[in-house]
Parts: sequence; C-alpha cells; structure tokens
Amino acid sequence: MSSQPPNDSSVPVSSRHRTTWPKASWVFADGGRLLMFGMGSGILRPGSGTWGTLMGWLIWAAVASSVSDRDIALFLAFAFVYGCWAAGRVSSQLGVEDHVGIVWDEMVAFWLVLWLVPDTLASQTLAFVLFRLFDTTKPPPIRQVDARLKSGTGIMVDDILAAGYTLLVMAVLIRLGVPI
Repeated sequence: MSSQPPNDSSVPVSSRHRTTWPKASWVFADGGRLLMFGMGSGILRPGSGTWGTLMGWLIWAAVASSVSDRDIALFLAFAFVYGCWAAGRVSSQLGVEDHVGIVWDEMVAFWLVLWLVPDTLASQTLAFVLFRLFDTTKPPPIRQVDARLKSGTGIMVDDILAAGYTLLVMAVLIRLGVPI
C-alpha cells in the first residue's frame, strides 16, 4: 500500500490544501504524520489550526509543570527543527505545499508562547486568542514570509512569527500594567 493518499490532480494545488483531506487511517498509520496532524486534531474541521493549538495547550497543561526551563528550551528547538523536516515530508506525501491539517507548527509556536507568558488561565487564554488572530490574519511581514518560504521551513516559520507578535503584545500589556 502506498504511503500517499489519493490525490485529485485536476484540482489546483492552491485549492487542494483546503479541500483534499487525508483519511484518519492514513494519518494514524505513521507516527510522523500523527505528530504533524497534532495527534489527530489537524483532521478536525472547521478550524484545524485552532484545534491543533488547543491540543498543544492541552499537552502543555499536562506536562509543562514537571519540566525544567532548560529542557523546554531544548525540546522547542528540537521540535522546530524536526517540524521543518517532517512537515515538508508529510506535505510531499500529500502533494500539497502547506496543508491546513498539518498543525505541528501551531503546537510548537504556541508552546513557545505558553512558556514565556505568565502561567495564569487569563494570560494563556489571551495569548491563545492573540496567537490565533496573528496566525490566521498573517499581518506583515508574516504573509510575505509565508509566501516566500516553502517546504517544512515555511510551514514552521510563519507560526513562529505569529508567536513573536503574540509575545510582543503580551509584553506590552504586562509592561502597561494590564491585569492578565
């Protein structure tokens, strides 16, 4: 059996990432695909990126308190590098440049945010809303970087930039004394 899901080549690649979804059995058949699809959250619709970010938050809540800052930093660096490779691999298998079901990028970027914002439900909730806003609207230069960088690196970098915007807004709010 092929590792590639069926692909309708009559649909332009730019449209395919929004319309062609792999079967859950294809996603769950390979550990790398399972990670890239956020433990299956990336196959949920609508809003797979939001579902993936929520899955990342759930995983964070379950494990972060028992992990040192050094280990989190090392894990995030590894997760980013791994994501650059694996997201590119899964995209190639799908025949789609940046499939919206690949949510590892949202998870890694949001873990970075969660690591650096205050550990309160209010802060994390605001960070979640800001991150999803920046990830979906892609303000400059995120949109330009997303258009220029391809492969797994492009998939990962635009979400790291959205995380950067989120962290900047959170830092300004904290500096201004906004209770979050």
